[in-house]
Amino acid sequence: MMKEKLKKWMRPLLFTLGGVIVGYLYYRFVGCSTGSCAITTDPVNSMLYMGLMGWLLSGMFGKGCSSCNM
Repeated sequence: MMKEKLKKWMRPLLFTLGGVIVGYLYYRFVGCSTGSCAITTDPVNSMLYMGLMGWLLSGMFGKGCSSCNM
């Protein structure tokens, strides 16, 4: 039972963590030099935004629709 729950949440957690890492790297190496960019001026904003994008992307790579009749 515990393994099934862990398996279910592993992909969203990994995608979210990957998004957070990418968000920090984007802030660090690209960023916003003028300070007018709402997302990339602060590392926390960039990490939260990219973490959210990673979590949303994790849903796109599921098993598919098992009840679809195609």
